[in-house]
Amino acid sequence: MPTSVTKPTEAALAPEEAEAAGFSASRLQRLTHSFSADVDAGVIPGAVVMILRDGRPAYRAAFGFRDRQSRSPMHLDSIFRVASMTKPITVAAAMMLLERGRLTLADPISRHLPEFADLQVGVELTQSANRERTLATEAARRAATVHDLMRHTAGFTYGPYGDSLVQRAYRGAKLIDDQQSNAELITKLAALPLAYQPGTRFEYGMSTDVLGRIVEVVSDSALDRYFADNILGPLGMRSTGFGVAPADLPRLAEAQPDAAPGPRPAVVPYDPARPVKWYSGGAGLMSTAGDYQRFCQMLLNGGILDGVRLLSRKSVECMTSNQLPPSIGYGPNPANLGIAAPLPELGQGYGLGLGVRLARGLSPVPGSVGDYYWGGATGPYFWVDPREKLIAVLMLQELNAQRRTRYRSLLRDLVYQALD
Repeated sequence: MPTSVTKPTEAALAPEEAEAAGFSASRLQRLTHSFSADVDAGVIPGAVVMILRDGRPAYRAAFGFRDRQSRSPMHLDSIFRVASMTKPITVAAAMMLLERGRLTLADPISRHLPEFADLQVGVELTQSANRERTLATEAARRAATVHDLMRHTAGFTYGPYGDSLVQRAYRGAKLIDDQQSNAELITKLAALPLAYQPGTRFEYGMSTDVLGRIVEVVSDSALDRYFADNILGPLGMRSTGFGVAPADLPRLAEAQPDAAPGPRPAVVPYDPARPVKWYSGGAGLMSTAGDYQRFCQMLLNGGILDGVRLLSRKSVECMTSNQLPPSIGYGPNPANLGIAAPLPELGQGYGLGLGVRLARGLSPVPGSVGDYYWGGATGPYFWVDPREKLIAVLMLQELNAQRRTRYRSLLRDLVYQALD
């Protein structure tokens, strides 16, 4: 590694502020050095990293380029496509409605979306002679519930991440379309079979998009408006939403054009010239590191920030506790989640919209029992460590799955080694 690298494009904290938050300022320079070196080497275009501990800012830095092609520098307030980091916010929105008595975790989803009243489950049959697969269906053995949606056990999947016949049907129905409404998505999805019997498998998929539509129906408000009025506005997340205002387009971070091998995320690229109509509860938000850190701080505080209470302490405890029963199976998609996979062999589980660490050891990255986290297919990642009163947010636009997993591991390593 070179001995000198390009400095961050923006760094807002003095070393004594890191020390006051319980970090070694000199050891945090290892984080600065690693990210700057990789920008210099062209491995990533740029990134933003923010760390808080016990409510104190400990580290803020922007690295490299917001857009490498135009040589536009990254800034702390650059806007990123956060993809599946939308999911915890959608779950929080639904939990707020639960606290108002508008829904319960035990509600069948058909209570709010009658389109799902007669759920069918896909069953693949293979001809012994030619090994040709055909898709049959059987009735769901129990109703899928709001609880199932929040913990990905409802039986929904993602079409692009596999080649089962149900996933082929998902792709054929064009479920990922930024010009559809949530109501139109539900009409398409309800006509297709589930991938698994409800409650039998954790399978990462479109459950949170279905939950987003339930939020719309129960609140009688479009999801973008519900978020703005009930979460983003109250928390002061002024740069977060399902689109970018024309005046803010110069802040939008872009992925690096890259021919490296590996799977690419099945997300719809944001095109400012063609505004989205689909407010995807599973993957649609744009945000900044500073904004998302405020959402994390609200969770760490037990549902309150700056005197504004969004959730009760017990609702946050519910979200951040493992909700997967010991008998649960796992579909093939969790393997794509890397260090976030809620697998027992990693000592990890899944709460409501969040991965959670259940045991010491086993996980390939440092942390504490009880920390919770999630990331997005476009590269961003966060975690909250209640034991250390620590929040870390990484904003990165990286479409290569192996590379973004490496940076999540790297960031955890470099943050924890700097703790005094």
